[in-house]
Amino acid sequence: MLVLPAVSLALVVLVGGIGAAVLQSLGLMPLVGPVRLSFDAYSAQSSSLPESIAVSLGIATASTGIAAVVGLAAALVIVSGRWGGRIVAAIGAATVTVPHLVGAAAIGLLLADSGLLPRLLGIEPGGWPRLVGGPWWVAVIAEYSWKESAFVALVVAGTLATRVARYDETAALLGAGRLGRLRFVMIPLCLPALVVSSTIVFVYTLGSYEVAWLLGRTYPEPLPVMALRLFDSITLTARPEAAAVAVVTTAISLAAVGLAFLALRRTAMWR
Repeated sequence: MLVLPAVSLALVVLVGGIGAAVLQSLGLMPLVGPVRLSFDAYSAQSSSLPESIAVSLGIATASTGIAAVVGLAAALVIVSGRWGGRIVAAIGAATVTVPHLVGAAAIGLLLADSGLLPRLLGIEPGGWPRLVGGPWWVAVIAEYSWKESAFVALVVAGTLATRVARYDETAALLGAGRLGRLRFVMIPLCLPALVVSSTIVFVYTLGSYEVAWLLGRTYPEPLPVMALRLFDSITLTARPEAAAVAVVTTAISLAAVGLAFLALRRTAMWR
């Protein structure tokens, strides 16, 4: 009841925005022309939409996987209580505050063929792989993985910090070694937080456009980049197409959240 006012306002904005996008994509809230139920906005991009979905899912999945692994390892270091853990926690806290736009610019200056890293290694621009704007979206995935791994690490470390000492000491007294405590104590304790934070990372990465726009290829476009291009088009009839792409992105995000909750219900901590 205490959070109901804030949740209500958030739901008004969220449901209103999604509802307006759905209505506009179906031709029921046009900027110009008559109101007519139509799926033309979805079929207009049918040739490029599958590739955009595949690219967006690939970027989001790879970034989330790397961020989850790195973030989990960093969280375990943070809760170890050693001086290295405090350093990792400070680096993670500083990384979270960096805007993605600034992070994308930094990654671009670092990994471009004339960037800082090839210069430090003494590699000529022609011998450096196309990490920025290349076919494998390496720079985009690197930026998301770097930024979001810090987020995952802080969320998981915050969960472990309230529980790990008591259970870890009990397992050690019962004769469990380091690997046993990691497998049967640490990972089960942090799994719900890891699933939730990874889901947030996946949904954010799927719907974020600035990093892919700056560091990625011009074709095929990820879903948010395509939606922004269509939304900014001088042709007003492209606005429903942008709404259709946004609706597809939202549907994929909701499906990912649903799968995450199903996975969360199977964890031992949930039960």
